Amino acid sequence: MENNITRSDMNMVRNFLRKKNVILTQNDKVKQFENKWSKWLGVKYSTYVNSGSSANFISISILKYLNKNKSKNEIIVPPLTWVSDINSIILNGFKPIFVDINLKNLCLDTEKVIKKLSKKTLAVFITHAQGFNGINNKLLKILKKKKIFLIEDVCESHGATYNNKKLGRFGLVSNFSFYYAHHLSTIEGGMICTNNKKIHEMSKAFRSHGMLREVNNKFFQNQISKKYKDLHPNFIFLYPTLNFRNNEIGAVIGLSQLKNLDKNNRLRVRNFKLFLSFLNEKFFYTKFDLKGSCNYAFPLILKTINLKKRDYFEKMMKKYNIEFRRGNAGGGNQLRQPYLKNILKNINLKQFRSVDHVHFFGYYIGNYPSLKTSKIKKLSNLINKINL
Repeated sequence: MENNITRSDMNMVRNFLRKKNVILTQNDKVKQFENKWSKWLGVKYSTYVNSGSSANFISISILKYLNKNKSKNEIIVPPLTWVSDINSIILNGFKPIFVDINLKNLCLDTEKVIKKLSKKTLAVFITHAQGFNGINNKLLKILKKKKIFLIEDVCESHGATYNNKKLGRFGLVSNFSFYYAHHLSTIEGGMICTNNKKIHEMSKAFRSHGMLREVNNKFFQNQISKKYKDLHPNFIFLYPTLNFRNNEIGAVIGLSQLKNLDKNNRLRVRNFKLFLSFLNEKFFYTKFDLKGSCNYAFPLILKTINLKKRDYFEKMMKKYNIEFRRGNAGGGNQLRQPYLKNILKNINLKQFRSVDHVHFFGYYIGNYPSLKTSKIKKLSNLINKINL
């Protein structure tokens, strides 16, 4: 990434700090950013938090209180995702059920998801990986029919669409990350989005120690205050949670960045199409489903399954000073990570061939709005001439 926090963003922060009696903790700028983000995305409510991981955790925490059938304790999740999606499931007492991905979009394989649905399935937690859309009508209809919640992780896919509607509008809840390298950055930060008023009110409380005073519902606040007369209304804690708030400076940067998000996204889409057009499809996977995509990075997947060739490829990329990450989102196949060893038993990795290929032979390379065509072409030429 280069120049993701711009001079214009910093000028906005400087102007904000010059004001008298500036409040730096969560205040009016946070509310403004939440409202503007909701309008941009096309949802009713948004809650600004300190990271996309916190957004994940709060969303799954809320599912515990919405779940009326405690025998439904399984949540389907991809093995190609960020670690917080899976940890949010585990830490909230649910069981993660893993389903392999589709190489065309690096997201959950819809047909395999449908086969995994059972009476125990509470939700499908889909990750729209690296700017690709991961949903379709078939999945949406089946989940609706079976009354299974859809949670969207859109942390890497701001502005990507399905049927001309932005991702993050289809699930019961959606999560976004504003980490430095993502489409919109507040340095660190995240957003919880929903059209459900109750979930919105709960997310406000879950963000701030579970405090009643954070809930945007005066009638509910009065009811609870009357019920717990021995407690001061400002210090009634409804839920067991922690502090996930963000601050005014992050919100100021977010408001500044939001003005240029659509323009920057168009540049990212252009960059990715150029990159694919220059790649040698004999050696690299290029048949991605680009409809509605808005990629924050260039996914690069080798067609070879030869580890020696892969190691040579990485050696040459380092020689050419090409920065890369192997495994794509989250470092590849989460099922190979040590934190899951004592939680999941008898995992058959042969059932996860697509994610395993990405794990061993997949990469991502930076994509950013100011990246010039000449640099993309030079990058592609260097990659193409590596002998695979």
